[in-house]
Amino acid sequence: MVSLDSPLDHVTPYDRFAWSDAQIETWLASGERRQELTAYFGAGEYRALAALAKRVRRAPPAAAGLRVLIVPGIMGSQLGLARRPPLPHDIVWLDPIDIQLGRLATLRLPGPAPIVPLGVVLYSYLRLKLYLRAHGFAAEFHDYDWRLPVSQLGAGLVERVRAGGAARVAIVAHSMGGLIARAALSLANLGNVERLVFLGTPHGGSFAAVQALRGTYVVVRKVARLALRASAETLAAEVFNTFPSLYELLPAPPSGAGGPDVFDPGSWPGAGPKPRPELLEAALAARARLAGPDERWMSIVGVDQKTVTGIERRHDDFVYTLTRHGDGTVPASSAALEGTPSAYAPVAHSNLTRDPLVAAAVVDLLRDGSTTRLPSSWRGDSGASAEAGRRGS
Repeated sequence: MVSLDSPLDHVTPYDRFAWSDAQIETWLASGERRQELTAYFGAGEYRALAALAKRVRRAPPAAAGLRVLIVPGIMGSQLGLARRPPLPHDIVWLDPIDIQLGRLATLRLPGPAPIVPLGVVLYSYLRLKLYLRAHGFAAEFHDYDWRLPVSQLGAGLVERVRAGGAARVAIVAHSMGGLIARAALSLANLGNVERLVFLGTPHGGSFAAVQALRGTYVVVRKVARLALRASAETLAAEVFNTFPSLYELLPAPPSGAGGPDVFDPGSWPGAGPKPRPELLEAALAARARLAGPDERWMSIVGVDQKTVTGIERRHDDFVYTLTRHGDGTVPASSAALEGTPSAYAPVAHSNLTRDPLVAAAVVDLLRDGSTTRLPSSWRGDSGASAEAGRRGS
C-alpha cells in the first residue's frame, strides 16, 4: 500500500519535467531542450509552439496591452504537493507513474494531503497562450484546484483579476473555466473585465459528468487502466465522487418529461457508483447563483462530434443518446448560452484551445467583439443512437 503523503525521495520523470510555462516558452524560442520538449509535445506540436514562441520573442506584448487570463477546464491544471528546492514539486495529476502506484487517492476530498495547483496542462493550453501573445495580448494562465466548488474557485479568480489593479482584462475560459468566470462575476463588480470568451463551456451541464460519477466516462476508464489496483467504478466511488466541481457540471434538470433529474438521488441506478446527495444539493443551489449574460460575453461552440445529448434510465442503468450535436463532451445546446452571441466550430472539446481557426476567432472577439471566421449558426443532422452505460474496468 502506497502512502498518501509524498516522501521527499519520491521523484518521477514527470515531476522533473514540471518546468514553468515561462521557462518552456524561453526554451521553445531558443531551441534549448529540443529533444526533451519534442518528446513531451510531439514533433508537430513542438514545431508549432517553437514558431509561435519565436514570434513572441521578436515582438513581445506591450505592457499596457489587454491582459488576458486563460482559465482552463476541469482536469486542465496539474495538481500535487509543493516541495522545497532543489526537489521538483510532486505532481499527482496527471503523473502516470503516481497513478500506477495508487496515489490518485491523494486527491480525495476531504483529505489530509495539502494538494495545490501546479500550473496548467501545457499540452492543452500553451498553444493558445502563445498565439494570443503573438497577436499582442498579455496572456497568462490562471491555474486552480479543479476539485473544489465553482464558487470557491470564482473567488480565487476575483482575487487574480484584482491583483492587476485597474488594468483592462479579458477572460478566455475553456469548459468549466467559463462557469468559474461566471461565478467570479456574481461575487464582485469586475468592471475592468472587458471581454469574456467561452470555449465549450457547459452552461447547461454535460452528460460526461454523469458518466464520470458512474465510472463510465472515457477519461475515468483510461485512468483506471493506469491505476492497476483500482477499477473505474472504484475510482468513481472513492475519488471522483468526492469532487464538488464535478457535480456542478451535471446537466440541468429537464423540463417536462425530458429524462431523469440527475440532481435527484433517487433517479440514479441502484447498482454501481452513486453520487453523494449533499453534493447534488449544493451543486443545484450553486447553479442558480451564477451570473447571467451581458454584452461582454461571447461563446465558441464545438459541433459535429459524437456527443451524449440525452439520457434515460432502463433496466437499472443509464442509456445515453448519441448525436453529433456537440463537441464530444458538451452538447451544443449547453454551450450556446441564451442571450450570448455564439460562433460554431467543427472541433472536439479538447481541441478548442489548440485549433488555429478557433484561436484566430478568439483574437477577433477580443479585439472587435465579433468574428466572421466561424458561422453564427449551425444545423446538424438529426441522426441519433443509443448506448448503454458500461460498468466495470
